[in-house]
Amino acid sequence: MKFWNHWELRYRVATLFGLVACLVMAGLGFYLYASVRQAMEMRADYTLIGRVQHFRNLFHDLYDIKQMEERPGLFESMLGNEQDVRIFKRVGDAPFIQVNPGKLTPPAIPAVPVGTALNIDALRTGQADNGVRVRWVTALAMLGTNKDTIEITAAYVMTQESKVLSTYLYRVMAAVALTALLTTALAFIILSRGLRPIKLMHDKAAEITPAKLSMRFEMTDAPPELRSLTLAFDAMLDRLEKGYAHLNQFSADLAHEVRTPVNIMMGQSQVVLCQARSAAEYEQVLESNVEELSRLARIIENILFLANADQETVVADRVEIDVVAELEKIAEYFEPLAEERQMHFEVTAHGSIFANLIMWRRAVNNLVLNAIRYGKSGTTIQLISGQNDSAAVISVINRCEASQAPDTDRMFDRFYRGDTSRSAYTESNGLGLSIVRAIMHLHHGAASVTYLAEANTICFKLQFPGTALK
Repeated sequence: MKFWNHWELRYRVATLFGLVACLVMAGLGFYLYASVRQAMEMRADYTLIGRVQHFRNLFHDLYDIKQMEERPGLFESMLGNEQDVRIFKRVGDAPFIQVNPGKLTPPAIPAVPVGTALNIDALRTGQADNGVRVRWVTALAMLGTNKDTIEITAAYVMTQESKVLSTYLYRVMAAVALTALLTTALAFIILSRGLRPIKLMHDKAAEITPAKLSMRFEMTDAPPELRSLTLAFDAMLDRLEKGYAHLNQFSADLAHEVRTPVNIMMGQSQVVLCQARSAAEYEQVLESNVEELSRLARIIENILFLANADQETVVADRVEIDVVAELEKIAEYFEPLAEERQMHFEVTAHGSIFANLIMWRRAVNNLVLNAIRYGKSGTTIQLISGQNDSAAVISVINRCEASQAPDTDRMFDRFYRGDTSRSAYTESNGLGLSIVRAIMHLHHGAASVTYLAEANTICFKLQFPGTALK
């Protein structure tokens, strides 16, 4: 089995194809052999019956045994085959004519009565010393004038038929072997040509590296089965290239985000260590370092959450949430921060929703914080709950600056910032909306954003499928 596992596919299939052809050809050949053998045996049986019946008719026309004894050669040649057996005798007496070249022993079989016609059921099968098949029959005949009863015992030795069948069997076996060899060789040639596109796929796949993810198979002239496979591989490479580029960008952004607070702490610490400082100065530097460390902690926490969400290791246990109460709490919590930009909240909600409470709060908090960060000063932030045909919807709507059109296609990307000039205002790290999308993925829902340029309005929607506002 190990040896078989190391064979190439073309060798395996060609061998199996040759084996199947060998089995089919062997089955057909031996079926034909059995049919020919059956036909020849039946022909021999009817020949034996016909000639014995001819003997019975001949005895019926004779006047006495002397006529037979005077012409023994005539009777000895009636069966044709020199190996055949002819024994004639009166019932209870010794044979008066006996032709038995092979010295075969007649089996004890009942004789067919005078008035009964011969048929195949009256025959019995025996075997000569050399293994040749022998068919025996015994019949009674009435002598013409004397009304004496003659017992005729005859046998047909299938010597010639046996030689013909042996020759035919050897030819069948030779044909089977030749067919298996030719089929295996032709199958190998055809498979070698048919599997050539796979060899081309192998060569192209060997050229694909992280630096060459843009390569594609593009085998339009391949068979339909392989063409669908190459299309699937090309689609997989598209996803891999996109994911690899996203990972590179994510790594670069992460390095940038971590480098900034680390550089700030290192710079401040080096400046302080250049000369002796007062306790107040040391305390101020330590407070600044604590703030930067808190920022690093938030970045690490968010990245860990996104990593777990990507692997779906977080289970979103759902409970019934009072939407009205929760949205009012969120509006009250962010009211001081909104007032710093002369913004206020408008809550339009009703009923309840089924979701994970902690994750739901985090998603809505991130949307509200994003609205405060990028919304136009002096405007209203709307918190709305609604229901469509298949999901409960939470909407966060705010107005934007007229000079800034948000890039809605990238807003849920990690480390994306719509306005870096105000990111420091809320200590943004560019992961808030990415976390929102991850939370909705864990709820099997969707997060979307729509921008209305004529009203400078942006609307974020959270859709929770399979749940209903009551």
